[in-house]
Amino acid sequence: MPHILAVDDDAEVLDTLGRVLRHESFEVTLASSGVQALQILETLRPDMVILDIIMPEMDGIAVCKRLRRDSRFASLPILFLTAKGSTDDIVTGLDAGADDYVVKPFELAELRARVAALLRRGSRDKNESSVIELNGLRLDSDTYRVYVGDECIQLTATEHRLLRYLMEHPNQALSPSHLLQAVWEYPPNTGDPDLVRAHVRNLRAKIEKNPERKFIRTIHGVGYMIAK
Repeated sequence: MPHILAVDDDAEVLDTLGRVLRHESFEVTLASSGVQALQILETLRPDMVILDIIMPEMDGIAVCKRLRRDSRFASLPILFLTAKGSTDDIVTGLDAGADDYVVKPFELAELRARVAALLRRGSRDKNESSVIELNGLRLDSDTYRVYVGDECIQLTATEHRLLRYLMEHPNQALSPSHLLQAVWEYPPNTGDPDLVRAHVRNLRAKIEKNPERKFIRTIHGVGYMIAK
């Protein structure tokens, strides 16, 4: 039974999350602040975290960044559930390391679908055991690490899935809508292309530190490609 940690300082929202997730047969732990969530995570290893952004003491962005800096949680699926819904807010959340983003007020059916997709992708990732090498990149799916020469770089679960898919389809220009279906498993014509753009930007920041070594190409008007 998947275990989900839900974090929100709004008691009503937290209660709703607990009821909805337990109804879906998930094991649920609730936290009312970012500080409490980090304390819980010292002993708990959930399969996923649902995280509010606007919270006192430590907001969700700070919590997410703290988790992504910790190798124990580098691949932990994190979904932001927040009232901050502008494009800039969403990009900021994804830049912090979140895998997905749902804006309040939310439809329960949409939340269930996003949670199920994240957990399904996480389970599939854990079964990936092969190492892929392409054009100077070596991706280890056991550890969610990519090697650029001698440099070892830790990826989040979503960054890993995105890079793996691009490497498995070299010389193909893949549109954001295609990647939303293939990597995020969204139904056709759903999902925000900014989700793809933010993760591509994060990947580039990690693997293209050398300005003379570019791996992910932008095909203007189409999408992204890794050349073989």
